[in-house]
Amino acid sequence: MTSGHQAADETQRLAQWVREHGRAVYGYLVSVTRDRHAADDLLQDVFCRAWEARHRYVDNGHERAYLLRIADRLACDRARRAHNTQGRRETLLDGDNWKVIEPVDEGQPHDGLLVDERQAQLNRALETLSEPQRRTLLLKYFGDLDFADIARVLGCPLNTALSHGRRGLHALRRLLVEESPIEEQTQRAENQAPSREGTA
Repeated sequence: MTSGHQAADETQRLAQWVREHGRAVYGYLVSVTRDRHAADDLLQDVFCRAWEARHRYVDNGHERAYLLRIADRLACDRARRAHNTQGRRETLLDGDNWKVIEPVDEGQPHDGLLVDERQAQLNRALETLSEPQRRTLLLKYFGDLDFADIARVLGCPLNTALSHGRRGLHALRRLLVEESPIEEQTQRAENQAPSREGTA
């Protein structure tokens, strides 16, 4: 293969990665930075790093895990710098960023309130998780990775990734069940309110 053909193949492969995995990588970056502009910059950095390392890449069918591992390292580096300079750590999605990743069909105004409440509940629940648990669940959700690939991204044994996922899910379910969602509050209020027929 000539160098020209090799370069063309590498360019085509990178373009394919952008098409097939760009949204998942972007979703993960938004979820851990809470900043769409930062996620845009980091997304470009991810594919720049992938391009720079193209000669070392071994095609083993785990392209998304490979890209998410780069994304995870870049996001962690950014969070570490932000923590050192601002004394805080960026972690969760706000409502606007959730809507960028998972658009919601427009419905009744009440539906929007339910969506906002669910987002707030999920954020509160995610905030209680350990960092490894949170990263594991976000990689599973946005990257649609199996736990072997998640272990590769996090650089930990498979059993450790499985443990993070199991404990994180258990904690989320427990916390989300314990919180009283807005629809339950609304339903109780409707049940307690006198009917119009009865007050007429």
